[in-house]
Amino acid sequence: MTDKRIHIVGGGMAGSEAAWQAVNLGIPVTIHEMRPQVETFAHRTGNLAEMVCSNSFRSDDDEQNAVGLLHWEMRQAGGLIMEMADAHQLPAGGALAVDRDAFSQGVTDRLRAHPLVTVEAGEIDRLPDADDGQWIIATGPLTSGALASAIRAETGQDSLAFFDAIAPIVYADSIDMDIAWLQSRYDKGDTEEERTAYINCPMTKAEHEAFIDALLAADKAEFHEGETAGYFDGCLPIEVMAERGRETLRHGPMKPIGLTNAHKPDEKAYAVVQLRRDNALGTLYNIVGFQTKMKYGAQTEVFRMIPGLQNARFARLGGIHRNTFLNSPTLLDDQMRLRSRPNLRFAGQITGVEGYVESAAMGLLAGRLAAQELLGDPLPPVPADTAMGALLTHITGGAEAKTFQPMNVNFGLFRPIDAKGGRRGRRDRYKAYTDRAKTAWRGWLGLPEPMVSDIAADSGAETPSEA
Repeated sequence: MTDKRIHIVGGGMAGSEAAWQAVNLGIPVTIHEMRPQVETFAHRTGNLAEMVCSNSFRSDDDEQNAVGLLHWEMRQAGGLIMEMADAHQLPAGGALAVDRDAFSQGVTDRLRAHPLVTVEAGEIDRLPDADDGQWIIATGPLTSGALASAIRAETGQDSLAFFDAIAPIVYADSIDMDIAWLQSRYDKGDTEEERTAYINCPMTKAEHEAFIDALLAADKAEFHEGETAGYFDGCLPIEVMAERGRETLRHGPMKPIGLTNAHKPDEKAYAVVQLRRDNALGTLYNIVGFQTKMKYGAQTEVFRMIPGLQNARFARLGGIHRNTFLNSPTLLDDQMRLRSRPNLRFAGQITGVEGYVESAAMGLLAGRLAAQELLGDPLPPVPADTAMGALLTHITGGAEAKTFQPMNVNFGLFRPIDAKGGRRGRRDRYKAYTDRAKTAWRGWLGLPEPMVSDIAADSGAETPSEA
């Protein structure tokens, strides 16, 4: 092959990170992004790496949390997504949340300014042929119908599917702060800004019961005839959670633990709805964990039942969309290549990982693997003891193909370690996982081991964020 260019279909988290990794290895890329020419239900702009669900990359704790470890691995690999997340970070306790518009603009500007990056607008509606060079398909959860049909025709199997939901965003000046208060759960954070990163809306038992009744009775979007997809358990609509039990939400996104009402410190809330800052100006807040499939009219009515949101104005209401993914354990090899067409790699959510960080991580791997192959210096297998490797192993053979479902990174995907079990031994066990992973990842990247002084300076991570 003479064409040393990688074509990347899709400019989301995975596609953007894949492009960045490839060009930093000296391989030119063309990003094919159908937006803004072809719009989707969830996207608002034509920018790359647009965040359509929440604005959170979840826990940033790289010692006690698997997703925090994934952050660390991406930073070590010079990841653009993590660089821009750090540059546009918002206070969120122990979580890494960002100003989503500034973040997306930053990724877009950086890639468009790179001399080896070409961005072409327009839809790719077929799979490239074997002699068309190296391609990475990173079209994400909203892969166009035409391309999805081409993928199904090639694989000979139906793509699996589930429905993904989006949380609403509220204008901050419409929140009643005489009822709500500012506090991160357990007052987590090193600065006052971090310790007050969330707006909290309390509910009494009667208010909670009325809210659950309204959720259950509200007009909702439903599956169309012939659609058999299920929901991803890590991103359930709040109505589905309520249907599973009236107390489910109170033990999930509405849990009151670790919070004290600043207006009534002696009165324990029965349930609490949290909102997290969505932009740097602090003018927008998203309702944490409140993905919904309620129709728009019902949303405004039900959400204004929340104390403090009785006069809420919404910058964006929630929604639900179909999300497709491959049965990757049967279709992809350990280099993320389609077994039937090895010039094609897949990356991101379409491979069966779930979450911004996980999607970007698979893009990082796909970009590096494809670039090194073009350079004639293929990379060794990604170490399975790393967060990257654990995810890759899961989607390319570690998961049971018959029951394959999208997966967030978690320590359950890691090879067991010789450490005390149970809750009491959890901190030591998680630290052992992350220490082992860091050594393996540095080795795979060809980085030297850190000095003892560097390790000491990097210690003292907090426990995972509740948000």
